[in-house]
Amino acid sequence: MNIIATILQLVGSLAFLLFGMKMLSDGIQKSAGSRLQAALGFMTGNRMLAFITGLVLTFIIQSSGATTAMEVSFVNAGLMTVKQSVGVTLGANVGTTITAWLVVFFGFNFKISSFAIPIFGLGYIITLFKKWKKQALGEAIMGFGMLFIGLSWLSDTIDPDNGTLNFLRHFADFGAWSILIGIVVGMLITALIHSSSAESAIVITMAYNRLIPWEFAAALVIGSNIGSTIDAVLASLKSSAPAKRAALVHVLFNVVVVLAACVFFNPFLNLIDFIVPGTPETNITYHIAALHTVLKTITALLCLPFTGQIAWLTEKLIPETEDAVPTEYVFEFNETGGRENATSYIVRVEKEIQDMTVLVTKMFEGVSSGFKNRDDSFIDNNIEELTRQEDFADQMKEQITKYLINCSHLPLSTHQIRSLSIMQQIVDELEEMTDDCYNVALLLKKSIDNKMEFAQEDMDRLEPYLDLARQSMYFVSTNINQHLDKDKLLIAKEIEAQIDVFRHNLKRVARKRLEAGANVKTELLYIDIVRKIEKFGDRAYSIANSLSEF
Repeated sequence: MNIIATILQLVGSLAFLLFGMKMLSDGIQKSAGSRLQAALGFMTGNRMLAFITGLVLTFIIQSSGATTAMEVSFVNAGLMTVKQSVGVTLGANVGTTITAWLVVFFGFNFKISSFAIPIFGLGYIITLFKKWKKQALGEAIMGFGMLFIGLSWLSDTIDPDNGTLNFLRHFADFGAWSILIGIVVGMLITALIHSSSAESAIVITMAYNRLIPWEFAAALVIGSNIGSTIDAVLASLKSSAPAKRAALVHVLFNVVVVLAACVFFNPFLNLIDFIVPGTPETNITYHIAALHTVLKTITALLCLPFTGQIAWLTEKLIPETEDAVPTEYVFEFNETGGRENATSYIVRVEKEIQDMTVLVTKMFEGVSSGFKNRDDSFIDNNIEELTRQEDFADQMKEQITKYLINCSHLPLSTHQIRSLSIMQQIVDELEEMTDDCYNVALLLKKSIDNKMEFAQEDMDRLEPYLDLARQSMYFVSTNINQHLDKDKLLIAKEIEAQIDVFRHNLKRVARKRLEAGANVKTELLYIDIVRKIEKFGDRAYSIANSLSEF
């Protein structure tokens, strides 16, 4: 019974620790909102700037996994190159070590556990005052308190005086094999809990309670480097080749870190002993924190001058695949199982919406060819492809909608919640635009099949009308996922107004021809085409209105 009680206490303490770190990270992300995206979007070709950005961003959100997942999404969306991502990855790996120092200073030196419950209460009080609009900050403070409550409970649970977990000491009794065991265990624990920071906090707590010796603790921390790559790998699943390369940079760097630490294990530990005052027995927490930081800092600085070469290597390992025409759309919400990063998910869905505008553009141009070549060649060359594209657009709408619903459960700022709603409106309008394109194509096919004759002057009148619809479409494509100011929205409104004027004039001419005895079926079909094109322009203007609210 004592063993069962200890295990339950251990699980509960770890749950408090992990949930506290999640609340802290989520609260910060909600507070920062789109500013995190803007921070990563600030990337330039300057490798040092990329390194500093990755370091600072990871320190702020307390998760290298969240930073690298965001970075992979940026590369997938074409907002960042693989070369730029190398610098961010190196900085993120150094930034994640700062958590260990916070744990050492507040958890064991300052003993913040005594104030953890009042801190949690303060955070909760802040969340109650809605007028302050600081709920996210309150959640972050609550998470900070929970983190150290869990850390204190964990320390009490694994106290060697209890004797229950003293068997862990035996893992350090296998000589050189103990180092390998520690690395593998550290890797597995980190992959399981999706946080090298949390794994380091656990190791520091065990070492502080004399449950494991310095060498074995060092091996556990070293192993966490490989385990921490799981978030980047999961974020790159079913992404583009550049996104997979960005994830590979994270994996390669951490594998190199571990290999270097294994080769120079004893000299490296001697270096830490030399840098940190006191012996490992008397100052173990600072030794472990220093080991984590020094190891990643040295390797990051050694790799930083070779960002171009590292990016080149990933291109060789993951070559660009030929773009086959997809028959089925797949867009899955891949949960990492750790601290989900809202910004990375939003960037991913923005990329899909951008792809959807490209699909609309292709369909419109395919349909436009039918006005120039209204014969059997249009049917043979375009109808089958337009049918496939329209079905593909339906799949996109369905799966992007599901994705947006899943995104709504992430830690989001008020602005991001509103953005998801706007994205859904845009996706609905884009899918309707593909329907309009397909319906116009079917009307053209009907006119060809029934050998309907249109006067050349009537077809000539449609050319400027189509050009206006094309302008509205390219306006949307150019500005998709961006906020439209009043001046740009006015441009969209002017295009839409001109489309309305053209539609009115074209329909009036068609009605006059009907009154003059023209073929009823031909003229009604012509009016239907005019109406469908006008609807296309209306939907483009509706998207522009939505973008003005971004």
